[in-house]
This record gives sequence, structure tokens and C-alpha cells, in this order.
Amino acid sequence: MVLALGLAFFFESQATTTVIVVRHADVVAALGEDPGLSPAGAIRAEELARVLVEVDVDRPLKAILVAPGKAYRETAEPLARRINLPVQEVDSTDPDALANWILKKYKGEIVLVVADAMTIPTLIPKFQGSKRVPDLADGEYDNLYVVSIPWYGRVKTLRVRYGSRPAPL
Repeated sequence: MVLALGLAFFFESQATTTVIVVRHADVVAALGEDPGLSPAGAIRAEELARVLVEVDVDRPLKAILVAPGKAYRETAEPLARRINLPVQEVDSTDPDALANWILKKYKGEIVLVVADAMTIPTLIPKFQGSKRVPDLADGEYDNLYVVSIPWYGRVKTLRVRYGSRPAPL
């Protein structure tokens, strides 16, 4: 009985970590260095909240991590309000350090990261996820990556689309 409880505790403590990575939603075409979301971006942020509000039936999202800036925060805020979780600003300029911190602090949890188009293709491989994440085009805001990091075995990277795609120019 003690052995069974010990094994159950061990395997539970070695649970899968899931990192969901999205780009900030559509931004206002502005001259400023810190633009907010456009009306289409605000709709996309609401859609992200709808998609992720019950992302796991057993365990809720544990953290919402965003790069510094209005667009990142505004993308995460609808979800944060729905699940009553604070938005945490993190330094995304060092993807290696960010990935290591997430894996250490949120082991076995589900975490959302809202990042920029240049960080995403470099961050996902830091979790031992796919090294073939394509660069994101300027108007491409609808990618949602799910990186499933088991305590043992192969990391899986899934890419899904959410919200509507902008009309081609």
C-alpha cells in the first residue's frame, strides 16, 4: 500500500506541462511604438478567451504570461477576467531563460504565453517542441500553438487557428 501511494505521488509530481503560445492579437496600424489592439484584435482577444476559458476539464490555466506592451496585455485581459487570473508581464527577449523559468515554476501546469511574431518560432524549440515552427507573416494573428511537455517521452507541438482570418489585401 505504501509503495502504491509512493508511486502515485511520484507519477503525479511528474505530470505533463502544457504551454500555449499565441501572438498578440491584431494591432492598430499606428506610428506609436506601443500600439493597442484594433477592433478586429479586440474581437480576436475575446475569441481567444472563449477558446481557452475551459482549456482543461481537470485543471485550470495556472498562469497568463505576456511580453511587455499594450497589445500583449490587451490580448490576454479578456481571458484573465473570465478565469480571475492576473496577467503577468515577463521578459521575452531571452527565450531560453523564459522557457527554463516556465518549466521550473509551472511544472505540470498549463500556461498561456502571449508573445511577438519573432519570439514564437524561437521559444517553442526551447521546450524541445517542433523546430519547424514557421515565421509568422505581418498580418498573421490566428495561430495558437500547444506544446505538451511530458515528464518522459516526446514533446508534441500542435498548431491550431482561432478567430477569423483577415481578408487579403
